[in-house]
Amino acid sequence: MGVDSMSIETAQQALQKYYGYAEFRSGQKRIISSLLEGRETLGIMPTGGGKSICYQIPALLFEGITLVVSPLISLMKDQVDALNTIGIPAAYINSTLSAGEFQERMRAAREGRLKLLYVAPERLESESFRTRMQSLHISFVAVDEAHCVSQWGHDFRTSYLAVAPFVDSLPQRPLVAAFTATATPEVTQDIVKLLALRDAELFVTGFGRDNLAMSVLRGANKRDFVFDYAQRNTSKPGIIYAATRKEVDELFTAMRRKGLNVGKYHAGMTDEERARNQEDFIYDDIRVMIATNAFGMGIDKSNVRYVIHYNMPKNMEAYVQEAGRAGRDGEPSECILLFNPQDILTQKFLIEQNEGLSPERKKNEYRKLQTMVDYCYTPKCLQGAILDYFGDMQESEPCGKCSSCTDERELVDITTEAQQIFSCIHRMRERFGVTMIASVLKGSRSQKVLQYRFDGLPTYGLMRKSTEKEISDLINVLIAEGYLQLTEGQYPVVKIQAPAVEVLRGERQVFQKVQKQPEAFAAVDETVFEQLRVIRRDLAAKAKVPPYIIFNDATLREMSELKPATEQAMLRIKGIGEVKFRQYGKPFLEFFQHLNEEREFG
Repeated sequence: MGVDSMSIETAQQALQKYYGYAEFRSGQKRIISSLLEGRETLGIMPTGGGKSICYQIPALLFEGITLVVSPLISLMKDQVDALNTIGIPAAYINSTLSAGEFQERMRAAREGRLKLLYVAPERLESESFRTRMQSLHISFVAVDEAHCVSQWGHDFRTSYLAVAPFVDSLPQRPLVAAFTATATPEVTQDIVKLLALRDAELFVTGFGRDNLAMSVLRGANKRDFVFDYAQRNTSKPGIIYAATRKEVDELFTAMRRKGLNVGKYHAGMTDEERARNQEDFIYDDIRVMIATNAFGMGIDKSNVRYVIHYNMPKNMEAYVQEAGRAGRDGEPSECILLFNPQDILTQKFLIEQNEGLSPERKKNEYRKLQTMVDYCYTPKCLQGAILDYFGDMQESEPCGKCSSCTDERELVDITTEAQQIFSCIHRMRERFGVTMIASVLKGSRSQKVLQYRFDGLPTYGLMRKSTEKEISDLINVLIAEGYLQLTEGQYPVVKIQAPAVEVLRGERQVFQKVQKQPEAFAAVDETVFEQLRVIRRDLAAKAKVPPYIIFNDATLREMSELKPATEQAMLRIKGIGEVKFRQYGKPFLEFFQHLNEEREFG
């Protein structure tokens, strides 16, 4: 493979030359060092953590060609466009190519004119394709979105099971690495086993994204919040995720009537409509995309400033991947989840409608859904809850900026209310769900309450001053905090846990804190930054690539602060390598030179 003499210093030189960054992030450095030493590697990094560089830089340094297994056509095209823009020869092979284009790309690969070749996993199932691959000098196979190989992952694709047999079919085994943004310990084991990674080095790099402020808002008027937020942040690109096509359509229509620059994306639209709207969003012609989870996996737009979840997602993996599309350029961004208990019923309905789920997988989906519900109710640090879920023990301090950490109100002692709830569950023999328990504590005269004679319990009506929704919310908080547990399945039952027994005995107190609404982005002077965006947009239109492929927002912001008037000063800015400067640097340089002249003589 020719990796023995390579060092991380050689890789850093390539990083500076092609990408314009002097240093790797700590997680990237460890993964790339492992690969340069010839060790098979599994890298689990959050969305926006820079995992593509972890295989692109080694691919550049290794002899021969690197095969990248990638699940989406749009993802392939985006990455290949970006690589070619910075001078790294890359291509993709997928169903969009004509026979002539396919033959030309195969010829380029055989002749050593490509460093990276992107293919879909389904392609590896083709015997004729496998035969063609045997004639190439494949030194490295990088498997992107590797969680798709596991049936316990959130995007299981059987075609990923073809990767290991494909590698075995090659005349000489290449180095193999796998990458994903979302993998629990269970999925991690599956990836190593099903991709047949040999003595794999595992790297889990911080799921905590320093530039993201996470918030959960419970009980807010969702539509009013979204209208107000979008109107206060009209210059910020954002994504609003909704659970169903109907909600996407309704929200899109309502926001358009308000005069907001929005687009929509879901599986019920035609391919042409989806492609047009996606392109308009990438090119900044649409500011806000309203979409189902069908949107985003292949989108590498780096300047998304906020992601709002109009409904609670089905599991933590989906949430982290979707929310992580905010702030991929490292700039401050917000991730806001608008939660309503109705969201739980919606997700349960979607689970029940999925006829392809085995009983075992359905049970697993319900377990994952409950973890998401717990996240929506926990008063603890939201970043910490995500880290705990993915088994990332590298960071244990509160993030200091999520809606839990920034809530400055005092904790309220709710020990008495908790004791009333625990006592009621005990007297109801732990056989009922949240709604029924809340009805009894409220003192409801519903048919079911009377049928079971719960109006005769000592706990009946103990919390009549509260609404049933308030009682249900409090029960869910106690579930999230581990005092109570829900059984799995479509109709979960509330069970008492050991900490609740301590509370009933008077050995432990319980406190509650109410989340507060996050503030909008602070207003800043964006004059120079906006002028740079206009220059970038013009260059992007001429080059027929998305604006962020020219330079991302973080690079433009650093430019606007430092105002570089020389080539050397431009090359010191993160994200400007030699190739990009030669292709795109001159208009920016001339802008700052002109700006400096105006200030000097004006």
